[in-house]
Amino acid sequence: MQSATMRGAQRVMSACMSGPMQPLTGRWLQLNLAAAAPVRASSSCFSSAQKALCSLQTLASSSSKRSSSSCSRRRLVRPMATAAVQVTGPAAPAREQVLTQDLANNITDYIYSKMGVNLHHQPNHPIGIIKQAIYDYFEQLYPGLFKTFDDLYPVVTTVANFDEILIPADHVSRSPNDTYYITSDKVLRCHTSAHQAELLRTKQGAFLVTGDVYRRDSIDATHYPVFHQMEGVRVFNTADWEAAGMDATAFAEQELKGALEGLAKRPFGDVECRWVDAYFPFTEPSFELEIFFNGKWLEVLGCGVMQQVILDKNYGPGHKAWAFGLGLERLAMVLFDIPDIRLFWSDDERFLKQFKAGDLKGKFKSYSKYPPCYKDMAFWISPEFTENNLCELVRGIGGDLVEEVQLLDNFTNPKTQRTSHCYRITYRSMERSLTDEEINELQAAVRQGVAEKLKVELR
Repeated sequence: MQSATMRGAQRVMSACMSGPMQPLTGRWLQLNLAAAAPVRASSSCFSSAQKALCSLQTLASSSSKRSSSSCSRRRLVRPMATAAVQVTGPAAPAREQVLTQDLANNITDYIYSKMGVNLHHQPNHPIGIIKQAIYDYFEQLYPGLFKTFDDLYPVVTTVANFDEILIPADHVSRSPNDTYYITSDKVLRCHTSAHQAELLRTKQGAFLVTGDVYRRDSIDATHYPVFHQMEGVRVFNTADWEAAGMDATAFAEQELKGALEGLAKRPFGDVECRWVDAYFPFTEPSFELEIFFNGKWLEVLGCGVMQQVILDKNYGPGHKAWAFGLGLERLAMVLFDIPDIRLFWSDDERFLKQFKAGDLKGKFKSYSKYPPCYKDMAFWISPEFTENNLCELVRGIGGDLVEEVQLLDNFTNPKTQRTSHCYRITYRSMERSLTDEEINELQAAVRQGVAEKLKVELR
């Protein structure tokens, strides 16, 4: 689940979530299926900001070509490669199906390059290890009950991604500033919840869905535009709660908490658990599960008893269900002591060989610490500027060499009422030392891009 501080597309839950922690990428963004008539993304979403986003796609593509050409002359930009291990799982969609000519399209080659990598299908990868541990737990707890889905198509309709979870037509999460649009009515899924309604309609009564999800977001050690989520759903019938002599909601809540406390203890050991009341529009009651780990409380997942209208609309009346959602990177970073989310996408054997299928005890051992290179940039912002737009532009140019984009200063001139931002871009490779020459070329491309595409005035 998202906290009120989550950024980008995660802000869809900001009005109804709270939590004491700084969030990590990949917390629950769940479905509420009580949708009325489908609502298409409003035209207001595709305003001047959308024009800027579309131009970013062109800029990123041209920057990639520029970098390729430069590499023929000297050892220049080599962003951290995308997992060179054997690829399993569903193939990426054809490029022309994702990077379309539609005016709403805001997807870059950088984002497309992550599709079909399927980290969650790699058994010796931290993401695959966590996924399989959860699958094994539910199979042991409920033999043969849960069906797993981890190869569902990542391109979904706006109806599935937004309308079926009752996200209002004018909500910020629908903005192209937050979500990757293929066309005005197709997106890269923001959450695995985009598949919940279709699975309920096929009468799946207990299932786990795992997949890669996509959100435009900030750049730092815990946020990445592609990450992996899992959610689970279990449906009960009248006989279940009547046999227990309980109210339907109380029964589902009891079953939910029992299952999820056991799940939390599977990777983290016999930790103390606590339940925090939460609010989500798709569950009532709603909770966040926290564990006391390494001397502090850590939020593990969000969950609740599914709103009745969801079941009535998609599964059928006379049932109750619980649902939960969690981010695999979030758990893997804590469990394996992985300090930087970019490492999950590394093809460096020094990283990959540290993990083995079924081993939840291993800890990441740093094999290098190359120096960072800092570049500051100040400018007067424009209507086209958003921080997500800036991060998308920087990612498209620098790829995984960009470690962080941080706002250092925010100043509004009292006379002109113009606002100036100063950002620090941290470049660092986890594989080698970077040269001044290559970073200067990257930074020059970034400065040119923000001036041309985001219409800012450089200072």
